Amino acid sequence: MFPGVGGPEIIGLTHWLGALIGSFAVIGTDINPVRKIIDRAAELVKVPVACFCLVVTEEGASGLYFGEAKQAWRAAADLSAQRHIVWVEQPFQRVLSVMPTLYDDLWTAAKGMYKVEPAIADGGEVVIYAPHISEVSYTHGADIDRIGYHCREYFKQWDKFETVPKSVLAHSTHLRGQGTYDAATGRECPRIKVTLATAISEERCARLNLGYCDPTTVSIAEWSDREHDGIKLIPRAGETLYRLRTAVAHDTSTTQRVAIYN
Repeated sequence: MFPGVGGPEIIGLTHWLGALIGSFAVIGTDINPVRKIIDRAAELVKVPVACFCLVVTEEGASGLYFGEAKQAWRAAADLSAQRHIVWVEQPFQRVLSVMPTLYDDLWTAAKGMYKVEPAIADGGEVVIYAPHISEVSYTHGADIDRIGYHCREYFKQWDKFETVPKSVLAHSTHLRGQGTYDAATGRECPRIKVTLATAISEERCARLNLGYCDPTTVSIAEWSDREHDGIKLIPRAGETLYRLRTAVAHDTSTTQRVAIYN
């Protein structure tokens, strides 16, 4: 068995389901519909299955669990919740997510957005700082250039997007975050602003429905130690999830969300 390796059908299914429920609600939770699908698929393998689960930080391994797959994974998830989630008391107004060079396109560097989104105030901004990134996706760039980045509700125009790979649609919503779309007026209102400070041009950012910032104008030092102003610098973004301790759901029920696209 090779966990994490799958064809377009299962990858599209799990990623799009996560997008329908909302990354905001799914990420950082150990029991959710996406996880249940993966567990159910694993049950179809009629051989004994054991699992090594590692909890790793930049400093090294924090824990290693071995045993029956569900039990080992959930034990590791419990420790991960302590090591990989930062709970904040007040939402940030602006965040500078500095992406390590291991993220070589926006497809992977999107973690700089959706791992801080739950801790951003309404009307706030996430700036993805990655001067080394010049491409949206080396695999899916053409599709993303065609559809751009939008909140989930925008894709209610299903006749326009039903042929787009669902993993691409999911990525679009993950990076753009929560928002609303009024079909009558064609107006989309994202909850927060997403700005790229990368080697991706201003013109392309505009076509993608994203903000642009010249990375040469960014002074990382000016973002440091300003949490009291609602400004947060994340020097190695993408590895830690930030959540607001008193978060209020911005969404409807799972049944309603999935039914929209069923």
